[in-house]
Amino acid sequence: MRYLVKARVKPGREKALRNAIDDGSLGSGSIAGDEYAYDMQHARLASDGTVQWVETCFCDVPLDEERPYWENYFELLAIKDAHARRNCRHENKSEPWACCDCDCTAKLEAKLQTRGTSFLDGLRSAATDISTHHDA
Repeated sequence: MRYLVKARVKPGREKALRNAIDDGSLGSGSIAGDEYAYDMQHARLASDGTVQWVETCFCDVPLDEERPYWENYFELLAIKDAHARRNCRHENKSEPWACCDCDCTAKLEAKLQTRGTSFLDGLRSAATDISTHHDA
């Protein structure tokens, strides 16, 4: 199932998050593997400072396995179904694991790309600003 996740980076965690993304340790040990980096590459930053991304998750409870990894850096504000469950081939049992290669995810991500700005660009800029202020 795909979820639209809305979150806010926890205060003071920007640089640690950027480092975890850059060194590939974000989500290390999770069954979701490289999904964390992929999600951050496609995440969008809104003008109010919130971050949104589309996440594929097969847990009975949305983001049950991923939540501790995300909560290390983010306050999760909302996790909503991004697709009607009755139309999801994985959820309606017509094709197990269908969300992995489903064109619905690509369509949702493309739509999200029209909103806000790149989260990674904003994160890298914020982390640079933070380190510059600490060096002064």
